Amino acid sequence: MTATHFELPANLTAEKLIAALSDKVETQLVSRQYLLKTYYDSFDWRLYRQGLTCEFNRSKQTSSLMLTNRKNGELIASTLLFDVPSFCHQFNPGKVRQTLEPLLGVRALLAVCTLECETYHLDIVNKDEKTVLRVLIEEFELLNNRLTLFPVKGYDKVAEHVVEMVTKEMGLCAVDKPVLLSALRLQGRQPKDYSSKLDIHLTPEMHADIASKTIFSYLLRAIKLNEQGTIADTDSEFLHDFRVAVRRTRAGLSQVKNVLPEDVLARYGEFFSWLGQITGETRDLDVYLLSFEQYKKKLPAALRQSINPLQHFLAVKKQKSQKQLAKKLRSAKYLTMLAEWEAYLSSIPLTNPTEADSKLTVKELADQRIWKTYKQAIKQGMAIDWHSPPEALHKLRKTCKKLRYLMEFFQNLYPERRIDKLIKRLKQLQEVLGDYQDYAVQQERLQQFSEEMQSINTPTRTFLAMGVLIQDFESRKSKARDRFASQFAAFKKPRNHAPFHALFAPKKA
Repeated sequence: MTATHFELPANLTAEKLIAALSDKVETQLVSRQYLLKTYYDSFDWRLYRQGLTCEFNRSKQTSSLMLTNRKNGELIASTLLFDVPSFCHQFNPGKVRQTLEPLLGVRALLAVCTLECETYHLDIVNKDEKTVLRVLIEEFELLNNRLTLFPVKGYDKVAEHVVEMVTKEMGLCAVDKPVLLSALRLQGRQPKDYSSKLDIHLTPEMHADIASKTIFSYLLRAIKLNEQGTIADTDSEFLHDFRVAVRRTRAGLSQVKNVLPEDVLARYGEFFSWLGQITGETRDLDVYLLSFEQYKKKLPAALRQSINPLQHFLAVKKQKSQKQLAKKLRSAKYLTMLAEWEAYLSSIPLTNPTEADSKLTVKELADQRIWKTYKQAIKQGMAIDWHSPPEALHKLRKTCKKLRYLMEFFQNLYPERRIDKLIKRLKQLQEVLGDYQDYAVQQERLQQFSEEMQSINTPTRTFLAMGVLIQDFESRKSKARDRFASQFAAFKKPRNHAPFHALFAPKKA
């Protein structure tokens, strides 16, 4: 038997429950203590999505962090701690760290909510004074109190008897939902209230202008939700998600010509382009710092420590860049433009808009734009051969990114399995194009960093190590270029072209 959880009626206090239990079975109070119970997760709920709750309990005597299965309350790992580290690599080696690392990655652990709690630990004992069942009662100020029964090995029948007793005689109800859900409800929140994945609900008959505003409003929410984490540099994913929402907005604005007013598109196209520019350097430096261990692994063992001055150089550069970015995201320009964009999106659409495509349905707009962009990607890819310059692959990469964004914006207008399959195939092509571009950019930037570091007394062996990395990127670029040819060939095959045509091409009358 696993632990069984019960929610107490609002009028049943811990002391009343203990008295009622003591009338039926022999109980011993082991401890009574006040504690603060704080729940942690990443901003995008990575632990909750994987069925875990992370709970930090602090009392006068001790404090500990527990990872439990949120469905059955089973303890997965625990550790004594004074404070909760922000990142999983800051935990001491052990089961907690092993559990968190693959789930959290680079995301920070953030406090989700805190509850004050009085806890009572009791043992139910038999005639020989042996503990046959462990009991926890949690008394909250704003929530219904909880009872948890922890069976002791070899005494399952005692646990079954007490479960029957508290349900039938005391009227308690077993619950399988963690306290976290009730605590979040008090704050007007719910788990998974943020995800970087698009989930935009459109109906096929919606007018194109209204649907466009719906999409941009969704993206604006993502920008605003990630804004403070980006300014504070809480973790690198805030800036990443902020930039993705900005890029998606820019891509969307370029696709709604003749749907929204020209002056609106020009004004906000320029603003979101500026946002892309001011966030670029900080994100690039984040990527280099996050990739640093991979850089080291690419070096011969004798040179691995020689690359450390580059890490310090990048960290200092990132700090300066982050400071400038935070200043710009607090500036009057940013705040005013974002507020004006929000006001425009929430304004009532004109009854008779003059833009030629505003009266299209969103399904007509989606078909038209996706099919046009798909054909453009095929044309650009077909023109690429071994003699094509890197710029040709970069241009195709941008077109594929635009195509992907369009397909994700309008995803719920199409049969789920069919469009998911096409997005997956597109991602495979994007991945190799992205790798090629990333290797080219990192190679170029390493060369620039090498030149900048010559004026700051950098050891010769560091430049030697950087030279090895630059050469490694050249080799990786070449391999990515090889992979591109096979990936694009697969992407343009009839078996892939046919479903694109069936879903998006204009239907003949």
